[in-house]
Amino acid sequence: MSSDDVYIIEAVRTPVGVGRESGTLHAVHPVNLLSQVLDAVTSRVDVNKSLVEDIICGVVTPVKEQGSNIPRLSLLKAGYPVSVPAVQINRMCGSGQQAVHMACQGILSGDQEVAIGCGVEVMSTCKMGADSDPDLFQKGEDGKPKLKFGDFPYKLIHQGLSAELIAEHYKISREEMDEFAILSHKRAYEATKNGYFKSQIIPIKSKKLNKDKQEEEVWLTHDEGIRYPVDKQKLGSLKAVFKKDGGVTAGNASQISDGAGAVLVMSGKKADELGLKKRARIVTRVVVGVDPVMMLDGIIPATRKALEKSKLTIDDIDVFETNEAFASVVLSWKKTLNVPIEKINPNGGAIAHGHPLGASGAILMTKLVHELERTNKRYGLQTMCIGHGQAIATIIENCSYKSKL
Repeated sequence: MSSDDVYIIEAVRTPVGVGRESGTLHAVHPVNLLSQVLDAVTSRVDVNKSLVEDIICGVVTPVKEQGSNIPRLSLLKAGYPVSVPAVQINRMCGSGQQAVHMACQGILSGDQEVAIGCGVEVMSTCKMGADSDPDLFQKGEDGKPKLKFGDFPYKLIHQGLSAELIAEHYKISREEMDEFAILSHKRAYEATKNGYFKSQIIPIKSKKLNKDKQEEEVWLTHDEGIRYPVDKQKLGSLKAVFKKDGGVTAGNASQISDGAGAVLVMSGKKADELGLKKRARIVTRVVVGVDPVMMLDGIIPATRKALEKSKLTIDDIDVFETNEAFASVVLSWKKTLNVPIEKINPNGGAIAHGHPLGASGAILMTKLVHELERTNKRYGLQTMCIGHGQAIATIIENCSYKSKL
């Protein structure tokens, strides 16, 4: 480790709420949700907010309540001085992770010493796809995409259809996908029960209607979408959503969710100057492009590229946080790279706790940092599939790791 490296100093997240009007976080404005993690990520380590030189925020549906450069509004609400700038970005599902990458890259370039990568998505308010052309997936009489921007060299299909193609190509059965979904809920339930998330989650105050239809204040302190024990019979009876006789169902895919997360990064030199604990070193950051029809198996080459750049192997990685957009995506990646199941999402994933699109990258990074520390493990790898055929991966090293040899 070197003072020239970039380090994670703090990583926090909200609980992940169910992304419906009945969900606890629905009543929380996205600005207020993001402002709370932006406040906590500096105040928890007693870092003066004026030291932050840029905030990059992932937002996948940057419209209405999530438009107008939401991180700038949120940082002002959180008490940052007007001198702190911010920008929102959209690399679809990888946006929050990309925000952390860009924060690191600003430091590595020498432009900054302190930055924040974060993400927010309140899907119960800003519906998925609200920023898209509604004709994007329509087909003409010839079966080709009927696009306002003319001819296009690839089919444009829904991610759910891509998940079905992946299941077929990699020979992943419906039973395997359902079993993985059950495991995700079980692990998330046990992690919550054992208090593994307490150090990373900021309780959020909201409002809900009680049984008398009266509005009352409530606190959300845990991930709201976790269901355990899972009714196997009910899970197995769910119909395929995207393909007749397919295997992808609402039960083995990620949930529509609300949430936010933030990761504070610094140069090693600045962290030493401020006397701050370095939580994790950013080892490698990669993004890749893949076929836009298969689309979601990009996490395979992204993982390989990250390992190659780091001169590490699958065996060197102790914990994997692989976004559970669909069970077939994670299982095809596992099968191809021969990743041990015990290392994959040890505290559950998006099938159980949900996938607030722009926030998930920062939320998974937060989970990864805390899990490496909790278990005294050294290396963690995070990867996420991305629509239209992209993927992103990051490798981090636990700075407090102590070898047992």
